[in-house]
Amino acid sequence: MLKKNYFLSLFLGVFALSSVYFSSEAIAQEDKKTKISVTDIYSNGTLYAKNLQGVDWTNNGQFYTRMDGNAIVRYDIKTNKAVETIFDGDASDPKISIAEYSFSDKEDKILVQTNRQAIYRRSYVAEYYVVDTSDKSVKKLSEKGRSAYATFSPDGSKVAFFRDNNLFYVTLSDMNETQITGNGLFNKIINGAGDWVYEEEFSLTKAFDWSPDGKNLAFIQFDESRVMEYNMQYWADKSQLYPIDYKFKYPKAGADNSTVKVFVYNLESKKQKEIDLGEEKDIYVPRLQFTNDSDILAIRRMNRLQNKIDLIHANIKKDKTKIVYSDEDKDGYVDFDYTQDLIYLQDGKHFIVSSERTGYKHLYLYTMDGKQVRQITNGDWEVIELLGVEEEGLKVPMLYYISTQDSPLERHLYMVDLKGKKARKLTDRHGTNSVDMSKDFAFYILTHESTEMPVNYRLYQTKGNLLLSKIQDNDGLINTFKENDLPQKELSTFKNRNGEILNYQIFKPVDFDENKKYPVLMHVYGGPGSQLVTDSWAGGTNDLWHGMLTQKGYIVVTVDNRGTQGRGEAFKKATYKNLGKLEVEDQIDGAKFVGSLPFVDKERIGIWGWSYGGYMSSLLMMLGADYFKAGIAVAPVTSWRYYDTIYTERFLQRPQDNAKGYDDFSPITHAAKLKGEFLLVHGTGDDNVHVQNSIALQNALVNANRPFEMFYYPDRNHGIYGGMTRIHLYNMMTKFVEDNL
Repeated sequence: MLKKNYFLSLFLGVFALSSVYFSSEAIAQEDKKTKISVTDIYSNGTLYAKNLQGVDWTNNGQFYTRMDGNAIVRYDIKTNKAVETIFDGDASDPKISIAEYSFSDKEDKILVQTNRQAIYRRSYVAEYYVVDTSDKSVKKLSEKGRSAYATFSPDGSKVAFFRDNNLFYVTLSDMNETQITGNGLFNKIINGAGDWVYEEEFSLTKAFDWSPDGKNLAFIQFDESRVMEYNMQYWADKSQLYPIDYKFKYPKAGADNSTVKVFVYNLESKKQKEIDLGEEKDIYVPRLQFTNDSDILAIRRMNRLQNKIDLIHANIKKDKTKIVYSDEDKDGYVDFDYTQDLIYLQDGKHFIVSSERTGYKHLYLYTMDGKQVRQITNGDWEVIELLGVEEEGLKVPMLYYISTQDSPLERHLYMVDLKGKKARKLTDRHGTNSVDMSKDFAFYILTHESTEMPVNYRLYQTKGNLLLSKIQDNDGLINTFKENDLPQKELSTFKNRNGEILNYQIFKPVDFDENKKYPVLMHVYGGPGSQLVTDSWAGGTNDLWHGMLTQKGYIVVTVDNRGTQGRGEAFKKATYKNLGKLEVEDQIDGAKFVGSLPFVDKERIGIWGWSYGGYMSSLLMMLGADYFKAGIAVAPVTSWRYYDTIYTERFLQRPQDNAKGYDDFSPITHAAKLKGEFLLVHGTGDDNVHVQNSIALQNALVNANRPFEMFYYPDRNHGIYGGMTRIHLYNMMTKFVEDNL
């Protein structure tokens, strides 16, 4: 949606500007006593698991494709051996570096994406090529510039895509390009792609869908005209005498959102019609998709406060709409990110949705006209994801899903029939499992990991749950961790002040001595619906950094407070309308518990977090000042008034409705209570959590005459990366921890 990709500048530059002085020599010198260093964490590939990338199942279920280097290779299911190189980007003319690929439904063509440029977190522009699998011919999709979200029509004869805020399609027989919309304009009108806040909070980038017969394209139009602009300046381009202004539409809590409309474009008549979404205009449309009937478009509509969602069926032939399903939480919010499962059955008479209406997320069967047939799953546990429904050749269709039925800390694969009977667990190893099933559900690739086992990939035949082969494992990492004195995390529980059980994980030095007193660094995120404490391998960059700190004599602890997921609606939504209060209580109780352990020095407990975690660590250094000696806040929200509409209002309502919820637990409000050592870090190019947050807190701390340290990373976004940035950041944080704990 951007005409000029100024966000490329986020990756430029090595040096950072600071409002306090750090010795460059001290930051550059890493402690050689540790087995690994920050530089190792970001450059030593042997510390990380090897992942299986670019897997795509073939239609007949006997093969799957995956990326091997820069080639798309077909593998035989039963032998797990490569049988054909379908497309080699290095050998093609022109040579293509494959970023992503997708097959047409008939598998006779491949859309290959290359030269991808990021815009925001999920949005991008790229070049696309169409590969004919029979003659290996390669054609560029368009010569008119980079585009996004290119998608084959169901019959594979056309490709629709988004460019410069408009929607297009190409007829592949003659490569003729047709423009569907013409009113798209940056910061004004977007056709067929999400605006900033939809992309960030609803994960919506592609906002169009083909009808099954390929005769119609439905799309969402966003009118951003009334949305306020946020202005960022970019500083690091040495060729610019003045900083570059970049303005984009960002709706802060309580302010105007984009006005949304849904249109259906008919390829034969070249006309479009608007779908009636009702009288209320201050709404969200987080998803649209055609049902199995080309005449029926499914639209999900939410109210502004996000406590009600409707499923609308729009008959585009009869110009009629009907609400066939609604989900409402009058005392909370409907968590769309968590309950967006929607599958239409092949019989054309039913659909399956998920809801938290019983207090736990479960699956429900409905008729197409909106009558509930039954609740399919039930119990004091959560369905995390509905993977699919097997119907072919079965009298009673079978559902496959991932759930927390064994433990909130684990994820397992289950199957159950459409009547809610014959439930069966398919995974047998404790830990975290995810699944990629073949299109006919005959096979699946299981990704498994646990606290003791690095991520591994196994191929199963669904019938009989038969293990066919071990595709890839990372067993060697177990020895690598031992050789580098990296600990496995331990999982346990404690009770908060109300007697509620909270989960935590702890990293101890490999030479742990229970007779010693160790300083502790707590790591926090804690935001609604998040979860850090799981039965999974400690192999991420933060985990490795935490492991490095244990080599320096620290213990690292993470607590999942109230508001986090996997334990039901009441636990997750306990923080509704009052973010910060219960989370702070639980983290303070965590510090008290940790401080009571005989091997912990309770006078040397610190806290750090990023984003929502930065919000938490900031608050804890103020409201928990008696328990935390030092804290680091990276890219924190410091006032929810500065954050976006969708996320913030989902949990707090609007500021006009709930001012106390916004202000009572803002770190800015409590700045004068800061006692310990505090490091505040932010990227000036953060389009998500604006640097305005840290500047406002910085100003409040100055006005309260509280000492602290502040560090800005010029032009870096919310992830604060690029070049040497992460190494610089984590070396600085390491030094801060060593100096103050």
